[in-house]
Amino acid sequence: MKKILGGLASGLLVLALAACGGKTGGALDEKKIVVGVTSGLHEQIMEKVKEVAAKDGVEVEIKAFSDFQMPNVALVEGEIDANSYQTIPFLETYKREHNADLTAVGETVLNPMGMYSKKVKDVSEIKEGDKIGLPNDPTNCDRALHLFQSAGLIKLKDGIEGEATVLDIAENPRKLEFVELDAAQIAKQLDDLTAAAINTSYALKNNLNPGRDAIFLEQKESKHHNVIVVRTENKDDPVVQKLVKAYRSDEVKAFVEETFQGSVIPLW
Repeated sequence: MKKILGGLASGLLVLALAACGGKTGGALDEKKIVVGVTSGLHEQIMEKVKEVAAKDGVEVEIKAFSDFQMPNVALVEGEIDANSYQTIPFLETYKREHNADLTAVGETVLNPMGMYSKKVKDVSEIKEGDKIGLPNDPTNCDRALHLFQSAGLIKLKDGIEGEATVLDIAENPRKLEFVELDAAQIAKQLDDLTAAAINTSYALKNNLNPGRDAIFLEQKESKHHNVIVVRTENKDDPVVQKLVKAYRSDEVKAFVEETFQGSVIPLW
């Protein structure tokens, strides 16, 4: 009886892992890969990548997530085989905080973070004591603060790179009030703020176009470009290399440029 129950439990475990759609341990299937993205622009681009990859004999299954944490959680737990949505600084922070064995295998696009406002049309119009929104997760908080510094609103302490918080503001001449919010919610709360730093993916979801609507935009030289990420054990798998090849194709580049009109910048 114990052997029967044990075999049944093992069978159920295998079924549960299969139901997750991903695979942990060993090489990935050479003809299929499950890719996690955040919904919105990354999902749109991956749909095009899926078309291109199919021509190379690879089936791309897309799983969309609504926040910035779950695609990494799902990758670590084996629910997906790769993800495409995050920047190198975000990945490094996640790896450090969660002891995750993940690796970036290909650069994709830059989604420039921008400052947006429904109350002012230029950074110079921001007044003393105004409320400025920014993301509350460590990586995007640092990114937003450096954006504000580039815009001339604040000055950060010397040597702060990659981990700045509002406590690292050395000079705040306009005595601005910085309001930290969930990155996905900032655009929805823009009415209550003078201005805010918003990631491109969330800006586009809320009908804000970086090239048209941002009052200040992150520069192209930003280190916050996006990458395709896999578990380290799978970084050299043929299906992963084919995914990167499909993403960095001329067809996908043309799609990105035509669809996003400069709001998303291909890096190849």
